[in-house]
Amino acid sequence: MPGRSSSSSSSSSTGFISFSGIESALSSLKNFQSCISSGMDTASSVALDLVETQTEVSSEFSMDKAMVELAMMDRELTHYVKAVQSAINHVKEERPEKIPDLKLLVEKKFLALQNKNCDTDLQNNAKFVQFKQQLKELKKQ
Repeated sequence: MPGRSSSSSSSSSTGFISFSGIESALSSLKNFQSCISSGMDTASSVALDLVETQTEVSSEFSMDKAMVELAMMDRELTHYVKAVQSAINHVKEERPEKIPDLKLLVEKKFLALQNKNCDTDLQNNAKFVQFKQQLKELKKQ
């Protein structure tokens, strides 16, 4: 995530840069996003079970908080992946004579995305919205 740098091999004589290591790392990060999604499914299931068994309300609040934290992780990971992909695409399209500092380029793009964050983003996360809807429907029963 932010702060970690991936080395890329470059040859100044040919102006060639290989992104295979970075793309492999991105693939791993994307796989981790499915783990976050599974975590949200699990937290949602636990929260619904707590409501169904009429467990105290504070437990429901904890599950709600867990869902928000997972949504934050998902948003941050999504932004980081977009920042890295954007930096790679920029270098591929521009083909600069001097290869820019990829770490710095990614950090700038990541911060730009993070600066657009707001709490409503989390409330609009598809898994969070589904969770709240299921919770609401269960409480009606």
